[in-house]
Amino acid sequence: MKRTILIVALIGTTNLFAQTQNDNQLVNEITAIQKTIEKQKQEIDALTSKISNQQTTINQQRNSINDISSKASMLESITDSLSGLIETNRINITSIADDLGTKIQETGQQAETRISELGGDVEKNRLYWIIASLVTLLLGALMYLFLGKRIKSSQTDVETQIRNTKKSLEEESLKLDNKLIEVLETQMKVQQEESRNQPIATNEKADHSLALKVADEIVRMQKNISRMDADIKGLKPLEKGIERIQANFAANGYEMVNLLNSEYDERMNIDVINFVEDDTLESGKKLISKIIKPQINFNGILIQRAQVEVSQN
Repeated sequence: MKRTILIVALIGTTNLFAQTQNDNQLVNEITAIQKTIEKQKQEIDALTSKISNQQTTINQQRNSINDISSKASMLESITDSLSGLIETNRINITSIADDLGTKIQETGQQAETRISELGGDVEKNRLYWIIASLVTLLLGALMYLFLGKRIKSSQTDVETQIRNTKKSLEEESLKLDNKLIEVLETQMKVQQEESRNQPIATNEKADHSLALKVADEIVRMQKNISRMDADIKGLKPLEKGIERIQANFAANGYEMVNLLNSEYDERMNIDVINFVEDDTLESGKKLISKIIKPQINFNGILIQRAQVEVSQN
């Protein structure tokens, strides 16, 4: 009996387990079907949204087509109106051209008649104009030759007067310089006499003012002489006077150092007043091209520094 009950219980348990497995499988299939249905529903909603958007686009395109059709109709109407206006203008232009052609022909005939009448007068006037032009040219040539000679002569006279005036001024300047040389020589002689009667002074106590002044005047005179012609009256006496003063300088212990056209060195004990550009010099070369104040030594000792102008490339 117990065995039968156990067999029945085992069979019932087996059936119950099998039924439970079938139910679980059915639930899984239902869940899968529901997910598939939900996914298809989402796809249907997306398609519905796209269809709605396309319908909106179609409506907009339909409206645009209607507008274009309306504008095309309006343009066609305007084109018809313009065609009518063009035709009217063509007819008017043709009529005006015909009238102008007639008037031009009439004007041409009148002009030819007038030109024929004026032809004889023009020939006469042309002959008169040719004669008048030739006479004018002849008179102009004669005036040009006459005035050219006068101008050339006047120019030569002016140049001669300028040269003569310059020569006269230079001669007067030489006369003044010769008199100045005499005055300076006299003053130097007086100073020498006074120096002989006084005790011998040192370089610091000696009065060099006259000597320095004379040296400055000699430099000025030499500069003027370099600009004058050799045949100027009074030039030779002045050069002789300068030589006498320089000899007097040397006899009294003074020395005028000639720095003109010397090569400049920055170590020189001189004052450079100005530097002048000179492209004719070699690159980097510097020459003393002008003496403003000369260098003066007394008994071998510097008493006046030179002031110069230096040319350089």
